[in-house]
Amino acid sequence: MKKLGIVAGAGELPKLVIEACQQQGRPYFVIALKGHADSSSMPPEAAWVRLGAVGKSFELAHANAVEDILMIGAVRRPTLQELRPDWRGLKFFAKAGVKSLGDDGLLKAIIHEIEKDGFHVIGADEILKNCLSHAGVYGKIKPTKQNYEDISKGYKVAKILGQADVGQSVIIADGLVLGVEAIEGTDALIKRCKTLHQSSVKGVLVKVKKPRQERRADLPTIGIQTVKLAKEAGLAGIAVEKDSAFIVHEKEVVQRANKEGLFLIGIDETCQNF
Repeated sequence: MKKLGIVAGAGELPKLVIEACQQQGRPYFVIALKGHADSSSMPPEAAWVRLGAVGKSFELAHANAVEDILMIGAVRRPTLQELRPDWRGLKFFAKAGVKSLGDDGLLKAIIHEIEKDGFHVIGADEILKNCLSHAGVYGKIKPTKQNYEDISKGYKVAKILGQADVGQSVIIADGLVLGVEAIEGTDALIKRCKTLHQSSVKGVLVKVKKPRQERRADLPTIGIQTVKLAKEAGLAGIAVEKDSAFIVHEKEVVQRANKEGLFLIGIDETCQNF
């Protein structure tokens, strides 16, 4: 198997990718992003690099005989001042026009730059197939008819927002859009909507892939924390797009959802009752 270069950001997914490589016997090299990757999840031999040190990252990957590159984990979008890009980084940002690019455009530009240097970029779904969402209800709790109506509307709204490269998630209650995800992320969206219910109908969180999203980076992700916050916000449940979202530690997530009385469902464009 080709040696995999893992560019690690925040969250649990980088650790899961490392563990999957170990189980598969696949050689790997970790480039951990300073200020983003969790040090407790990184192997001792990981190379720690600033986000703006583009040239150093390429040098390390070549020096360690990396062939495939995988970018995984959350990365807060910094200002150029925070980036402090090196010469290679400056050339990239100048060429990409980073200020005019949304998340999707920036990720596509980054992938193009990596592959131009001779590497092959792969998606985490090639490594973490068991974490990908599937269609249907996961646990014991099933959505109500109203929940399905809200899921259907939420799916449409989220796709429209995604087309504009705004965000991946929306919260709908009784046909009303309580909130949409922007730069703050899903957790902040859920917290923000906690006090916005205007009826007795509990809201639902709908999280989908953007229509033009690069699958090899930034697929939607939920985990235990998502379920915990959804319960605290008084939501009825969570819907994710099938084959297009990661459920981190699925068994534990489903158990927690059952315990909290929340549904978890994988949906497609029909948002049908599975």
